[in-house]
Amino acid sequence: MPSPTPTDDPLRRERDHLAASRAALRAMREDVESLDLRDVTGTWVSAAVLRNQVELRIAALADLAHTPLFFGRLDYLHAVGVGPSSPAAGQQAAQAEGATGERFYIGRRHVHDADGDPMVIDWRAPVSQPFYRASRKDPLDVERRRRFGYTGGELTAYEDEHLTDPAETDTRSALLAAEIEKPRVGPMRDIVATIQPEQDEIVRADVTGTVCVQGAPGTGKTAVGLHRVAYLLYAHRERLARTGTLVIGPNRSFLHYIEQVLPALGEVDVAQATVQELVGQVEVRGEDSAAAATVKGDARMAEVLRRAVRAGISLPTEPCVVVRGSRRWRVPAYELIEIIEELKSREIRYGAAGEALPQRIAHAVLVKMEHGGEAPDDRVQDAVARNAEVKAVVRACWPAVDPVKLVHRLLTDAAFLAECAEGVLTAEEQELIRWTKPPRSVKSTRWSAADAVLVDEASDLVRRTPSLGHVVLDEAQDLSPMQYRAVGRRCSTGSATVLGDLAQGTTPWATGSWPEALHHLGKAGAHVEELTQGFRVPEEVIVYASRLLPAIAPGLAPATSVRELPDSLTVRHVPQALADSVVAACREALTFEGSTGLIAADARIPLLAEALTSAGLPYLEPGTETSAEARLTLVPASLAKGLEYDYVVLDEPAAVVAGEPDERTGLRRLYVALTRAVSGLTVLHTEPLPEQLRG
Repeated sequence: MPSPTPTDDPLRRERDHLAASRAALRAMREDVESLDLRDVTGTWVSAAVLRNQVELRIAALADLAHTPLFFGRLDYLHAVGVGPSSPAAGQQAAQAEGATGERFYIGRRHVHDADGDPMVIDWRAPVSQPFYRASRKDPLDVERRRRFGYTGGELTAYEDEHLTDPAETDTRSALLAAEIEKPRVGPMRDIVATIQPEQDEIVRADVTGTVCVQGAPGTGKTAVGLHRVAYLLYAHRERLARTGTLVIGPNRSFLHYIEQVLPALGEVDVAQATVQELVGQVEVRGEDSAAAATVKGDARMAEVLRRAVRAGISLPTEPCVVVRGSRRWRVPAYELIEIIEELKSREIRYGAAGEALPQRIAHAVLVKMEHGGEAPDDRVQDAVARNAEVKAVVRACWPAVDPVKLVHRLLTDAAFLAECAEGVLTAEEQELIRWTKPPRSVKSTRWSAADAVLVDEASDLVRRTPSLGHVVLDEAQDLSPMQYRAVGRRCSTGSATVLGDLAQGTTPWATGSWPEALHHLGKAGAHVEELTQGFRVPEEVIVYASRLLPAIAPGLAPATSVRELPDSLTVRHVPQALADSVVAACREALTFEGSTGLIAADARIPLLAEALTSAGLPYLEPGTETSAEARLTLVPASLAKGLEYDYVVLDEPAAVVAGEPDERTGLRRLYVALTRAVSGLTVLHTEPLPEQLRG
């Protein structure tokens, strides 16, 4: 059981080990800071690279005052052997209690003493894995698993599980439960101390495979994805350092909320972006109707764009005559046609084929020169490829394509669109996506978010998009097929971790199934894992929200929760003065520890903002970090996805549903809003609740 008594000898020894480990971490950081790089680099480039690597290493060795350096300990039955001189010096505190095997402290990063012996083992190391997977049924050679409890960075308690003792029964860990249920203030925290076995399997899945996680609210799918990045960077650092990693989120508020997780795990060099930022070749200033955006996001647009890119290709009718000195070399039209048709059939990128065409023509000239008794070399071929006649043929038959101008023409020129979309889009669909008032120029165009994705697709048809080593795509259920293709291009030769919940798809084009989504992503063979056990949302709340599942995602299993909190749900009808009741509910929620989120339909945000201001209640906007002094956030329903608060006040559910273009999307938006609470949810309404919620 937890042992909070400060005079208890084992607890004092654990505190001493914590202090020694922190001192060792400081020494590791000081060692790096004291490195003299002046005489170890050959050029300024290598010096800059090495200096950057050292700075990243210093940042990774930061000791975060309120983040426990280690959170657990494993006592093995037999020797494992880690470090230069095992058993490690860092195990002395444990050895004092009479060990038969080796003991290892498990923490967020590796820490060693002056002799190189490990004092803390990185949670990602193989020897740490039993901390998450060992059980009484399969102890994995672990005699005891010890968990530590902290308050404000101070070690205050420990709790033991003797996995090989038949007399000890299974009980729920009090420290584990306390960590999971800890109130949330500030950005998202890591879950490294509370990873569950089913989550750990996903975290440690092989880097070569793509994993898709269907996760109900509160199952920790976002945290699992971030910890998977940290694990892959540990296990395959050199590979991913060359190819890069990227975390993609739905919006900047969400990315700001999760941005501290990886640095807390020692990983400070992972990029973050939204899908819109990935395809940012044009400035988005316009907006499509839902119907137009759905057509533009349809995978059929890829074929329309492929045709558009190649629409300018033409076949020559005249030969190409190259003059070299006193001789003229003639490549007949039929040979030129064969060369062009061969390049078309290979389906290589349009730009690469355009660069290959003059070389192909030049090679045909060189063959004729050799037959004529000359001995040309590669320099002659390059010179012929730059010949004016050859360049003229290339310009005429394989003209250069500007992706932005191409999409602009496609959406303004009805005849061109009809030519490229014949047999692919109906006349009605073409009418939907074509601009009714064509802009005068590319610069004056009010591009929409869907247009930007089309430009990105066209750009990839011209030039291959560079691939990263691993991409994490969160809230993936909201992406259109064309957006999936845009993300897939960024990991075409790498792997991906896809995270989402089909029940939370709140766009008209939200994916209907994960196999369909993975097909568009280019990862059709990916394995789909389903997480249904929640650890954050109370059981009473998730059961209430799950009433919507038959209407919004009939194929999904209802989520469950390990947390049974009586009276965590309040649903109250307010006949009049709803805004006043909402303000009062926020005041009440703020009397408890933790954060409070007031979620409402986007259209009602100004009204509620005025009510909060009049009542003297300061509030934050989504993406702004909460603190002990500012714990209330006013959240438009459209931005609530992926966020969580200890207490949530939900204003007028019917307005949330009505704010979307169709009922299914509105009910899904409501499902998201209902599942943001960790400790308590208060639902206030004047209008009747959606019939799916009525018990």
